Amino acid sequence: MEQSIYLLLDSKGSPIARGKIQGSTSGQFWQLQVEDGKIDEILEHKKLKLLSIMDAGPSYEGVIVRSRNDMIQLEITKLDQDAGDMRKNLRVVARFKSLIYPLSGAWKGRREIEANDLSCGGVAFFTDHSLQAGEQLEIVIPVTSEPLVLKCQVLRLRPTERASSVLYAAKFVDMCEDEETFLREAVFNLQLRGRPKTN
Repeated sequence: MEQSIYLLLDSKGSPIARGKIQGSTSGQFWQLQVEDGKIDEILEHKKLKLLSIMDAGPSYEGVIVRSRNDMIQLEITKLDQDAGDMRKNLRVVARFKSLIYPLSGAWKGRREIEANDLSCGGVAFFTDHSLQAGEQLEIVIPVTSEPLVLKCQVLRLRPTERASSVLYAAKFVDMCEDEETFLREAVFNLQLRGRPKTN
């Protein structure tokens, strides 16, 4: 069975590191191996939030009770069934060029876009072309472990200081479980990579 991988967040919901569950999660105490050499950062916090990378299950909150090398033991104190909202709202800056293809609307072919940010629930992107709210597109997401072509729906224009192009917000629709997992992992990895380094 594949080990469960969690994104570890501080009490304010900012990601700190990734951790792998060691052993069972059926009891009150969980063992986690902290990845990326971030154990010192983890130990600066007493409470952590745990958000699964591998599935869309609930989030957990835990208190660190002991640590050894890169292992921590947490006493799990809380179960949050609304973890889906936390995942969807975990928005990361993601600058990449890509393509969109129409599924509805009056235009044909493909158009170039430049991503502005990405979350598990949607994407914001710049384009020189006019799009309508409610329009459905396919968008290529190249920052996942394998490039994904995802269906999305344009929600609205977002304010931007760029004069030459328009910033649109779109939500992903009709994703399968594998696509959600790839996207979640990419968002979490980008979030960790974008964190400022502590001294």
